[in-house]
Amino acid sequence: MNRSLLLYPLILIVFGVAMFLAVERGSTLDASRPTLHAPRSTSPAMQPSSGLGPSASLLANLRQNFEDPLSRLFVQLILVVLAARACGGLMHKLGQPAVIGEMVAGILLGPSLLGWLWPNLFQLVFPPPSLGTLRMLSQIGVCLFMFVIGMELDVTQLKHQARTAFIVSQVSILFPYLLGVLSSLWLFPRLAEPGTTFLAFALFIGISMSITAFPVLARILEERGLTRTALGSTALACAATDDVTAWTVLAFVVAIVKAGGLAPAILTIALVVLFIALMLFWVRPRVPRWLGHATLESGAPGKGAVASAVVFLFSCAFVTDVIGIHTLFGAFLAGIAMPSHGEFRNALRVRLEHFSSVFLLPLFFAFTGLRTQIGLLQDTGGWLVCLALIALATLGKLGGSMVGARMTGINWVDSFALGTLMNTRGLVELIALNIGYDLGILSPRIFTMLVLMALVTTIMTGPLLSLSERIRFRHALRAQPI
Repeated sequence: MNRSLLLYPLILIVFGVAMFLAVERGSTLDASRPTLHAPRSTSPAMQPSSGLGPSASLLANLRQNFEDPLSRLFVQLILVVLAARACGGLMHKLGQPAVIGEMVAGILLGPSLLGWLWPNLFQLVFPPPSLGTLRMLSQIGVCLFMFVIGMELDVTQLKHQARTAFIVSQVSILFPYLLGVLSSLWLFPRLAEPGTTFLAFALFIGISMSITAFPVLARILEERGLTRTALGSTALACAATDDVTAWTVLAFVVAIVKAGGLAPAILTIALVVLFIALMLFWVRPRVPRWLGHATLESGAPGKGAVASAVVFLFSCAFVTDVIGIHTLFGAFLAGIAMPSHGEFRNALRVRLEHFSSVFLLPLFFAFTGLRTQIGLLQDTGGWLVCLALIALATLGKLGGSMVGARMTGINWVDSFALGTLMNTRGLVELIALNIGYDLGILSPRIFTMLVLMALVTTIMTGPLLSLSERIRFRHALRAQPI
């Protein structure tokens, strides 16, 4: 040990002397000879900052390093995740689902608040050229989210309550959809994106009015302990049927809009139907055999099984994107195709859901918030239109669900509670709205109004559900014998 301690300083001395001699020798070499390579241009970050003092030079270097795309992306990720967790935790304390807080966090980071209070910081952190990477990451997060939704879909439960689920879901889609299309007669000349057609605009307004957020509804039922009640199971079955119908309609609408004509649209729709049939009737029965019995029964699937599921998810998303509809539909079908028996499905769902909900989905909320400009509604007329859309959406979805539930023999109190749950829109609504925005159908003004509508109708769910519980309790007291 003592000998080693004596050798270490000697090694350092030899290293220092050799480095000094090499540098001294290198300083006499000539580097000005022409080469066969083209001269390399000096990037701004590498140019000497002549004429600047030490402090100014340091600040300039720090700013240049911050403007590196990777550094800026890290700052964006940190801000988005922290804001989402803080707002989500606050909403949870207020008795609201955490997803509402994450939706609010996206709006707060956008031009509606941060860009209004501190425009220089907003432009520094979220300049338009940097949003492409944020958008791609958010789309991956939404694909994982839709995959998880597909895995949460309980086909057996739908079979047991097929009649109620079918009637309530269809009435709760058709009635608000019709109201959306009729309102488009007035909205189209004022709020449609220039260049879009009335058909595309009306179909998307109808979709925005008729969507139910199945995952948010499931979280609300779980937090209130209603999952195993008759109301909870009925709401889950109706919302699942509603989601499948709504996403199918949206797939056809996207196919019609992107095809740009009747004949290409028919071809696209035919390919979509063929792909759906292939996934449900050929792929889904064979997935358990491909994964193997040991993998299905394992509560902790290996890396190979998880990688296979992710590759399958992205492959289905790629196919639907190539066909001409959104990648989300392929991800949703991939989730449905996952085997329902065994522990594999639940373990895979937990792994992907934790990663996507904590990291990737907040990016989608932030990206949506960057598109939401509440300042566009600064006039009284804009706010009145926004309030009218909220009232119309609530009337169509809540009222349509109530009527459908009453048609199946459910009492008025439970019908009101079911309609309240079906009026929850949440994240699924934002996904549909972003599709319409990307296709150039929704203008920034109507997009902002519909985002606020999705937020308000989701926030209404908790208080209205509490109101229905109080009404049910009063009815139970009156029914008791004196």
